[in-house]
Amino acid sequence: MSRPTIHDIARLAGVSTGTVSRVINGHNTVAVRTRQQVEQVMRAMDYAPDPAARQLSWRTGHTVGLSTMAGDPLLSPYQVLFRRSLEARTSPAGVQLIDLHGDLPLGRLPSAVVLMHIKDGDARLTLLEERGVPLVMIGHHERHSWVAPDDRAGAALATRQLTEAGHRQLLFVGAGESQVARDREEGFLQAARAVNAAVATLPGGYTALDGYRTVRRAWEQGLRFTGCFAETDEQAVGVVAALEDLGLDVPGQVSVVGFDGLPELPLPVPLTTVSQDIDRIAEVALGLVQEALAGEPPRGEYVPVRLQPGQTVARPP
Repeated sequence: MSRPTIHDIARLAGVSTGTVSRVINGHNTVAVRTRQQVEQVMRAMDYAPDPAARQLSWRTGHTVGLSTMAGDPLLSPYQVLFRRSLEARTSPAGVQLIDLHGDLPLGRLPSAVVLMHIKDGDARLTLLEERGVPLVMIGHHERHSWVAPDDRAGAALATRQLTEAGHRQLLFVGAGESQVARDREEGFLQAARAVNAAVATLPGGYTALDGYRTVRRAWEQGLRFTGCFAETDEQAVGVVAALEDLGLDVPGQVSVVGFDGLPELPLPVPLTTVSQDIDRIAEVALGLVQEALAGEPPRGEYVPVRLQPGQTVARPP
């Protein structure tokens, strides 16, 4: 008797192969009843997923583009970690990962594209839709498949580390047009307003240098705050450096919280931050790419974040 396949399971369970794949990979977007139905069929047929077969679900010649906006620092720690995680999954399957930085090429495009840092009216999205290229967003979208860390909840969690320590003069560094910046600012404002804290928001760019210049200039111009939530860990590094160069103690006089959970930061003490699961985001993104290439309907998934305690938050002076 031949070994049952994922197509056999889908047929007997009355669902799509994409749904079976999501059950096998533990995705939390499948309804409980559907999951139980699929698992019952798998047990009845004594079906065990074959890891090698999962790699072979990519067709020969598939390529995946990783599209970043012009201005994104390609060698930032986050970008390096995310790309490395993608490659760890595409390379063994013989799938080429192609860097697409800035505007997408007008010529031949990859089989599918992973889009990062989406903005309203993004020309990259329009081009891919016009060309019929399957796409997956690192962010959320109503029409296309997407995966994202829970940015709003994570930003609220970061801000509550400050408010629960007693801070009521708060600064958000990182305001901008990207979806990530808007979501994290929204989470910050929601948590700050819940305790009637005074708030200020400033743009912060993407790098430690951007964070440094923004905060140093603002403080020298008279802006005062006792707690700062920086949109990214890299910006937080710049914020801490600026405050220390201004003669302020962190966290004795100003507390700082970041977002990302990067493994190595040039700081004298561990940063209090919100950690996102970069490996899981990459895994889900490539699973969604395969589903899109197979013609499955779009879906989205938030990947939970968690607090990573450090030593940069204390009670205000």
